[in-house]
Amino acid sequence: MSGRAQLMWDEAVTGYDFGPDHPMDPVRLALTRRLVDAFGLDRDVDVVAAKPAGESTLRLVHREDYVEAVKAASADPEAADGSYGIGTLDDPAFAGMHEVSALIAGQSVGAAEAVWRGDALHAVNFAGGLHHAMPGSASGFCIYNDAALAIARLLELGAERVAYIDVDVHHGDGVQAAFWDDPRVLTVSLHEHPRTLFPQTGWPEETGGPNAEGSAVNVALPAGTGDAGWVRAFHAVVPELIADFRPQVLVTQHGADTHFEDPLAHLAVSLDAQRAVQVGCHDLAHEYAGGRWVALGGGGYAVVEVVPRSWTHLVAVAAGRPIEPETVIPEGWRQEVFARTRQLAPARMTDGRWPVAFSGWESGYDPADRLDQAVLAARKAAYPLRGLLP
Repeated sequence: MSGRAQLMWDEAVTGYDFGPDHPMDPVRLALTRRLVDAFGLDRDVDVVAAKPAGESTLRLVHREDYVEAVKAASADPEAADGSYGIGTLDDPAFAGMHEVSALIAGQSVGAAEAVWRGDALHAVNFAGGLHHAMPGSASGFCIYNDAALAIARLLELGAERVAYIDVDVHHGDGVQAAFWDDPRVLTVSLHEHPRTLFPQTGWPEETGGPNAEGSAVNVALPAGTGDAGWVRAFHAVVPELIADFRPQVLVTQHGADTHFEDPLAHLAVSLDAQRAVQVGCHDLAHEYAGGRWVALGGGGYAVVEVVPRSWTHLVAVAAGRPIEPETVIPEGWRQEVFARTRQLAPARMTDGRWPVAFSGWESGYDPADRLDQAVLAARKAAYPLRGLLP
């Protein structure tokens, strides 16, 4: 197995563009790629452009009629069939939609193949993580569910245990749905509580289908959760589950929209805490999955202030050359940001909250604390189904 990491990148993924007024501005992908390059990380990763996912691959998760509907809308956006979730405010149809969505999916599938076959130990596709797309519909800015497709491809290649960790602010509903009744896949999602945020799913009681009870775990965090609570919740739930499941591959989704500056959600997490959880996922992959790690992007709508820094940290962690939080951002990148967006770029790779302090679960919990209540609810719902003590 190669010890090097792969960065999946094709400039054409920036064509995933719902229009000028949509919050998912593809400039976030372009600026991330430039920041990765500005830090010289290209020397530490193999940059690979995988082929688009073909129809047989897309059908590992998506229904044939849905793929045909996406293709039709891609060719004629005005004729989009809204019954498939296309042509809506969240998911406007645009020319070339099928092609670029399949390209993003192909990067995640390619990442999974590279890690499974030993061509790379880690692989990152920060353009991916489009975790809301359902087998038969678009949802939440997501056309094809590249995360689910990557997992389905791993199963097709012979994997018997794949763990998926989703730390996007929104529930990873599409991935959970794809493997709801499949005991080979453990899905763990930490997200803002469904009472206060789309997609209004991800309740602790959602624990998997009749053939896979305990295969879905949901930590529904109260709005306003900050660094200490978020990192505490991660470490209170995820490592024990991964240690029990012992996946052959770890797939993680790192939506940057947990950040306190994100305009679409209500958590109060810093870049520094996001980096801490990225490191946590990397360490879990090495401890329990032989180092095999597929890391994806996801949401994130503070497209200058947060997303490029968060995902550059992710690439650096995967590359084995983590960037110290206090590091000054190269001036050339900051100038490019201003030229492209007329926004002032951040100056350092930190929000000034490093190191992130938190209290471990093993030190005890407060049943009156809302964060601890969320953790307890997840543990009580899912742990006994896996033979674990809640």
